[in-house]
This record gives sequence, structure tokens and C-alpha cells, in this order.
Amino acid sequence: MLLIVIAADAAHADTGTVTRATLTNANNFYPTVEERLLARTLTLAAGESRHVRGRLQATSSTTRNVAMNNTLKCVNSAGSVVGVTSTSSRNHEGSDTTYYATPGHLPIYADLLFTAPSAGTYTCGLYAYTASSSPDSYYLTAVATDTWLEVSDTDQVGAHWWQNPTCNSTGTSSTCTYIGAGTSTAWVFYNDGTPVYKWNADANATSVQALATLELTTCYAGTASCTGVDAYEKPLGTNSVVDIRFEVIQLDTTAHTCRMNSTTTSRKTIRDDAHHYPASLSLSGIPIDPTCGTRNFLMRIFVQHISGNPIKIDGMQSTSLTNGIAMNIF
Repeated sequence: MLLIVIAADAAHADTGTVTRATLTNANNFYPTVEERLLARTLTLAAGESRHVRGRLQATSSTTRNVAMNNTLKCVNSAGSVVGVTSTSSRNHEGSDTTYYATPGHLPIYADLLFTAPSAGTYTCGLYAYTASSSPDSYYLTAVATDTWLEVSDTDQVGAHWWQNPTCNSTGTSSTCTYIGAGTSTAWVFYNDGTPVYKWNADANATSVQALATLELTTCYAGTASCTGVDAYEKPLGTNSVVDIRFEVIQLDTTAHTCRMNSTTTSRKTIRDDAHHYPASLSLSGIPIDPTCGTRNFLMRIFVQHISGNPIKIDGMQSTSLTNGIAMNIF
């Protein structure tokens, strides 16, 4: 594996420039072995924050459905993980020629806001992982050029990280959120058990950037991922349809909506074969309206079950699966 570091323009959610490390040679990764493909080492002051963004694109040596994870994490000089880690997950469906933009190529994006707890040197990396219930030998191959890691070059002053409550891989956590299993809608970061956080944009910020990753899992009959919603599950292959909308709301002095900023509601079909689906959401250039009387914002994601199998909204496990970031733009 070789790295090439490229200076880039500002990323879609960063103040200042970013540095991108690109995978220059294809890299195989094998079942149950997490492999760091790309990394950047940073010397940070206590409290400094960096936006870390990674894209893992892979092909598969098998036509079976196998798990594929893109994980971002930062370690200290002793090699210990520091702070939260972020993972986006989806099943790789082999040599798919129908649902992938490039036949056989599955790209997965992940984002992380890393804040140094103390002054020191930290290495932030993109880690690839795959697993399968079948004993057959296989491997995934990270694609050169299309697999990369970006890290902001300067402190993302005042940036904030959201993550939703714990929801374990089997779905038995009391804080799991399901839709299509008695309840059709949910508001992530708002009424899902996440403490509602009112983020204050910096007094010198000219606008706000926001992004989020929403990880969804289909609950088809027989899956081990959705304990407790068996009565609503349908056969494998039914798939699920959901509507998603990302909102960032500026509040007035009474803590009510003053200015609504949102994406257009988008309809997504989540295939049971893919099983997991990370939706990447973003809002750029959000204005800070002085007539609102505050610089306070709420972030939330609206999710509505339309048809098909129920959906589990994945939460914190050993890593964050559903999360959001708000950043000041100066």
C-alpha cells in the first residue's frame, strides 16, 4: 500500500483547506481482520477539532452478500483509540451490475469529528473490515484512487458532534428505534432518546455547514438484527422504502423555530440484500439570520417508513453508526 498526499480545496463541511490521502494501489482485506488503509498524523493542542472524512470503495471476490465496514478512528502516540469512532456499514453484493453505479464497486462514506482531549500527537485512519457467516474463502479489494481519507488542516472551532442512543447489533437495546413496526416515523437526534442539543454558532461565523450519516437496517424475516419486531417482518427480498429529510433549525428567543433549513425529502429503497444502508446527508451555506435573536440551532433527521420490511435505526454500538456534525464557517 502506498499513499500520496494532495492539498485540496475546502471540503464541503470544513473551515479552511483539507489534506487528502489517496490509496494508490489496490489493497485486499480479508474476513474478520480490520485493516488500516490510510492515515494522517496530527499534532494538536488540547480541545482542537478536526473533521475526518473517508471513502472506501471495494470490489469483491465472491458473488455472495458479505458485510463491509468503513471505520474512522484516531489513536494516540501509544496506539490507543481516543474518543468516539465512526462506522458506516453495508453488505457488499458481489459483482452487482444493477444497483451500483459502477458494476461490482461499492463505495461507503463515513465522517468523524475528532477533538483532542489533551495536547499531543494523534493518528487518524480509515479502517476496512469484512465478515460473512459462510466459511467460504473470499476477500474484498479496496479500489485505488477511489478510496481516500480527508482531514481538515485547521481547527474546526466550535464544531459539535451528535450521535444517537445505543442500539446493539441484535436490536434488543431498550433505546433502539424502529419504524414500520407499530410506529411509522422518527426524528433522529430529536425524539429518539438523544438529549436535544441547542448548538450555538460562533459570534464571528458567517454561515453554518452541517452533515449527518443515518444508518438503517432492514428487518426481514429471519434476520438476527431486529429482535422483537418479528410480527411485522416480511420475507427476505421484500425490501424497505423510506422517506428521509435532514433539518437544521435556527431558533428564536423563545426556543421555537425561526428559520428552517432542510434538504428535499428523498425516497430511498433499501434492499434486504444490502441489509444496512448509510444515508449521507448535508446542508451547506446555512445562513445565520440576525433577526432570529439567537445563534442557536437544532439538528434532526426525519425518517418515515413507507412500505416493505420494518427498519431499525442503528445507534451507538462499539462505534457510532448514526451521527451528525455542525461547523462554523468564518
